Amino acid sequence: MNTHKCPTLEEFKEILKKHSLKATPQRLAVHEAMIELGHASADMVTEKIKAKETAKVTLASVYNILTHMAMLKVYSYRLSANNKMYFDVNTFKHIHLYDHENHIFKDVVDDDLIALIESHLMRKKIKGYKIEGVDIQIVAHPTKKKYLV
Repeated sequence: MNTHKCPTLEEFKEILKKHSLKATPQRLAVHEAMIELGHASADMVTEKIKAKETAKVTLASVYNILTHMAMLKVYSYRLSANNKMYFDVNTFKHIHLYDHENHIFKDVVDDDLIALIESHLMRKKIKGYKIEGVDIQIVAHPTKKKYLV
C-alpha cells in the first residue's frame, strides 16, 4: 500500500477480513465518509452517512466503529482544543496543522522534516524514556477566510 494515501474501500475490506470482521454496510459507509472527510469527528461522519443515505447508523454506532478502527490502527485519532475526538484516515507519518478557531485538521506531508526531527530526537537521551516516534501538530489560525475548507 502506498504510504501517502489512506486505504481504498477494497483495501479496507481486506483489513477487515484480516481482523475477522465483516464488511457491514455501516463499516463501509464509515470508511467511505472518512475517505471524503479525511479528519472527522463521529458526528461529522454520521451526518455525511445520513446525507448520502448509504447505511442506517446512529452516532453511537459510528463512534464505536471509529474507535474500534483506531484500536486496530486503521485510523488514528486526535483530541481537539474543544475536547472533541477527531479520527484520521491517514495513518502514515505526517504533520497535522490544527486550526484552533475552526477545529479543522489538515495534513502536511513533509518526509524530510519528519526524518530530520526523528533523527535528532533519536540521538537525544531523555532520562527514563525511550522515544518511540514523533507526532507533530502545528497549531494555527486562518489568515484569510477563503482558505477554509
